[in-house]
Amino acid sequence: MQITKIVITGGPCGGKSTALSKIHEEFEQMGYTVLFVPETATELISGGVAPWTCGTNLDYQKCHLKLQLEKETAFEKAASTMNKEKILIVCDRGALDSKAYMSQSEFDETLKSLSTNEIDLRDNYSAVFHLVTAAKGAEYAYTLSNNCARTETVEQARELDDKIISAWTGHPHLRIIDNSIDFDEKISHLIAEIASFLGEPEPYEIERKFLIEYPDLAYLDSLPNCQRLEIIQTYLKSPSGEETRVRQRGIDGNYVYFQTTKRKISDTRRIEIEKRLTKDEYLKLLSDVDTTKRQIRKTRYCLVYENQYFEIDIYPFWNDKAIMEIELRDEKQEIILPTSITVIKEVTDDDEYKNSTLAKNFLN
Repeated sequence: MQITKIVITGGPCGGKSTALSKIHEEFEQMGYTVLFVPETATELISGGVAPWTCGTNLDYQKCHLKLQLEKETAFEKAASTMNKEKILIVCDRGALDSKAYMSQSEFDETLKSLSTNEIDLRDNYSAVFHLVTAAKGAEYAYTLSNNCARTETVEQARELDDKIISAWTGHPHLRIIDNSIDFDEKISHLIAEIASFLGEPEPYEIERKFLIEYPDLAYLDSLPNCQRLEIIQTYLKSPSGEETRVRQRGIDGNYVYFQTTKRKISDTRRIEIEKRLTKDEYLKLLSDVDTTKRQIRKTRYCLVYENQYFEIDIYPFWNDKAIMEIELRDEKQEIILPTSITVIKEVTDDDEYKNSTLAKNFLN
């Protein structure tokens, strides 16, 4: 059984309702059983529970997040009882959407009240897909009429869209679908992104990689659309032609764990299979380490720029350069490089700059 949980989020009037209907249609045809976790805010506000009816916004947000997590747990438990091969759980917004509606102190207090942390909440989903509000680039289509819980002006919708993107920045699989194309194409783009992530028809990873000058870390840390993470990557013994690694990913003592297997198809395309691990599973796999490669420790900055999701890796053995990469849905996709980053050269097809090569070259 394969159970995958994803989030469909975005700014107000981004197209979620249409998207959810299309997701059901398209992925049922691909053999998935599709389950939908309804939007918690709409349920609560429609029922009379809102920030303006509760004692404080913090009181409301604690209730909101608690209900969100309980609903997801119920759907996951129900999915585990179904005699189905592939189940796709689609959350109409996820736990980190709440962060966009709180101050940092309110968010910290909410996490404390639920005995959880931001890393666990954010990375509890396999992928996050953000539909940009119509208030950015399709203002003519922005409306309040199709959702009784929506009250934002165009300007407020834009600000909220930015906050939601910032809340999810740092997730390993965040994709942003903007309004540079018409609405039907926007929804088709979303379906293509989800299919690509799910590995339909095959689990390809398509990426481009750049060698860059050492970036201004203080500047990156100051950006609301950039999040810093610490990664420890360990290579395991693998058959010829394959690469298997385990990864600890997080910050401030809060970590999640993954196992990834890759097989090269072309210079930009690889088959990639990734699965989440428990801490015990991760520690057990470390006993099968490939001793010909060192453990890679790096600091990763996840940066949203022009609705693209870049990952900048800082290595302890370099003080003059770094690696920046971006994952694509197809090999012809156009990218816009961040103006704050100085690119030395593209190294997509250069094995010298693969993590597995760096793990060998800096073994001692």
